[in-house]
Amino acid sequence: MAASLIRLHFHDCFVQGCDASILLDETSSIQSEKTAFPNLNSARGFEVIEAAKLAVERVSGPSWTVRLGRRDSTTASRSLANSDLPGPSSTLAQLISSFANKGLNERDMVALSGSHTLGQAQCFLFRARIYSNGTDIDAGFASTRRRRCPQTTGSGDSNLAPLDLVTPNSFDNNYFKNLNQRKGLLQSDQILTTGTSATFVAEFSRNPRAFATAFANAMIKMGEIQPLVETNGIIRRVCNAIS
Repeated sequence: MAASLIRLHFHDCFVQGCDASILLDETSSIQSEKTAFPNLNSARGFEVIEAAKLAVERVSGPSWTVRLGRRDSTTASRSLANSDLPGPSSTLAQLISSFANKGLNERDMVALSGSHTLGQAQCFLFRARIYSNGTDIDAGFASTRRRRCPQTTGSGDSNLAPLDLVTPNSFDNNYFKNLNQRKGLLQSDQILTTGTSATFVAEFSRNPRAFATAFANAMIKMGEIQPLVETNGIIRRVCNAIS
């Protein structure tokens, strides 16, 4: 659940700002973001139960102070969720632009990508990469991932693989070390080793403290994307509905 809750935060803040719009269910007047392509059958953690809290507490990692005072939206946007959330095949230019549009710089982008030190991805999201025979993927790594991800579309699409093959249940900087070895699972991960982003990948792979600090700072910045404050928005009595 730790990975899912971090992802839920990201997928909320990139759509209309950090306003809990992703929690809203479908109604006659609301097109839920839960049914947008980046979230459908993958986003979870909408109801944060005690077990989820305990799961997060078991994962060591950086901490930061969350500012208070934000309010909840009365709307959601499936169309913005489909357009504003970066995908697993995004180019570096697309990623940089997507984050810049939210007030996040390239260092923030690489640090936040480090959240992929936790969690898993479904086969259909990385199939093209592991069968590409490209020069940016380790041959042994690709071969291993093919065992549970058949090349035929529709076969094993939902089979999972860890985003960090070394320490998938620990919040550390192995994600960046994997990238340096051409073992990034998603194309949008491996692409960070190109261009100016490569500088930050190298830094975070060498210095776990620098990564932890950059990640915490980026999470704070992301949490302040267009918050609803004062009289804007509402305070929901039920998280997934306007009441």
